[in-house]
Amino acid sequence: MSRKSYVFTSESVSEGHPDKVCDRISDAVLDAFIAEEPEARVAAETFATTNRVVIGGEVGLSDRDKLHSYMGKIEDIARACIKDIGYEQDKFHHETVEITNLLHEQSAHIAQGVNSSKDKDEGAGDQGIMFGYATDETEHLMPAPVHYAHAILRRLAEVRKDGTEPTLRPDAKSQLSVRYVDGKPVGVSSIVLSTQHADESQTSADIRNIVEPYIREVLPEGWISADTEWWVNPTGTFVIGGPDGDAGLTGRKIIVDTYGGAAPHGGGAFSGKDPTKVDRSAAYAARYLAKNVVAAGMASKCTIQLSYAIGVSKPLSIYCDTFGTGEVDPEAIERAIAQAMDLTPRGIREHLQLNKPIYQRTAAYGHFGRAPESDGGFSWEKTDLAEKLKSAV
Repeated sequence: MSRKSYVFTSESVSEGHPDKVCDRISDAVLDAFIAEEPEARVAAETFATTNRVVIGGEVGLSDRDKLHSYMGKIEDIARACIKDIGYEQDKFHHETVEITNLLHEQSAHIAQGVNSSKDKDEGAGDQGIMFGYATDETEHLMPAPVHYAHAILRRLAEVRKDGTEPTLRPDAKSQLSVRYVDGKPVGVSSIVLSTQHADESQTSADIRNIVEPYIREVLPEGWISADTEWWVNPTGTFVIGGPDGDAGLTGRKIIVDTYGGAAPHGGGAFSGKDPTKVDRSAAYAARYLAKNVVAAGMASKCTIQLSYAIGVSKPLSIYCDTFGTGEVDPEAIERAIAQAMDLTPRGIREHLQLNKPIYQRTAAYGHFGRAPESDGGFSWEKTDLAEKLKSAV
C-alpha cells in the first residue's frame, strides 16, 4: 500500500543557473533553424565557463549552402540569450564572452534511421524510453513540490528583470519540502533558496527580507507555518555566480525539467534536440497523454511510458500505471491511447504541432505544467484529448 502521509522534496534552478544558460542557448539555436526550415535537424550542445561558451553538435537543412551560411548567426544567437538572462559580470558578459561555434552537418548514418525506417514511415531517431506523468494535486496537474519550486524562481526573475529588486542577480536555486497528509499536499516543512546578489555586504538575512514576500505570494495560503524552516543563502555571500562560478552544460537538469523526481525519467535530455528525436517529442506526448487521462477523470494520478527503437516508427510498448487511483483499468487506458493518438514520431509532431520555433521558452522553469500558448508553445499541456480517451475505453 502506498504511503499517504510523508514529506517529498523537489528543486528548481533559475534561467541564470549555468546549466540553464546552456539549455537556453541550445534551444535558441534549435528555434533559429526550425524558423528557417520546420523539418530542420538539430542536436545542439552548449558548454559554458568563465568568459567562454562553446557550442557543438549536429545540424541539418535541406539546402547545404544555406546551412553553411546560417552558421554565422550562431554567435549572435548566444549573445542575445546571455543578455536576456541578464549576465553583465566582469567574467561573464554578453558583450565580451568568447563564443566558439563547433556545430557541423548531421551524420548521414543518424539521418538514415529517421528518413528510411523499416516500416516505411519516418523512424525514431534513436532507441529509448520516455515517461509522462500527471497528478491532480495542483491545478496544472503537476506534482506540488516541483511546481511551486519553479513558481518561486519565475517570480524572482520577474522582479529582478523589471527593476523591482535591483540587487538580485540571475543565478538561483530553490528547494521545497512539501508535507502530504492523506496523499494531498498541505504545507511546506522547509524552504531552501540560494540566489546570487549584487553586493558582498548583503547578508543572508538581507536576502531573506527581499525574497520572503515573493515566496509567500507564490505558495498557497496556509502552507507556511511557524514550524517551516527557512534556509536562504545558507552559505552566506553569493555574488560570483553563473558560468563564472561553476561550469554549465546542456542537459544536466533533466529532473528539474520534468517532475522533480516524483515520476520516472527515461534518461534523455530535451534541450537542443529537434522533435524528430523521441527523447523530446515522445516525452512531450507521454505527458500529454497522462495529463489527458487525469483530466478525463480516469485516474487522479497517472504515469505513461513509451518505448522506441531507432529506425522504427511505431512505439514498441505503451504502459500505464494509475497507482490504484484509476476509475478505468490501466490496460484499457493503454488500448485507448493507441486508438486516440498516432504515436509515430511524425504523428506526434503533427498532433502537437512541434515543428515550430517554440523551444527556447521551455529551457527554464520546467517543460511541463505551463499554460498552452496561442502560437503552439506548450501544446502538450492541452487537455483536448480527454473526451476521445474516455470514449475509447
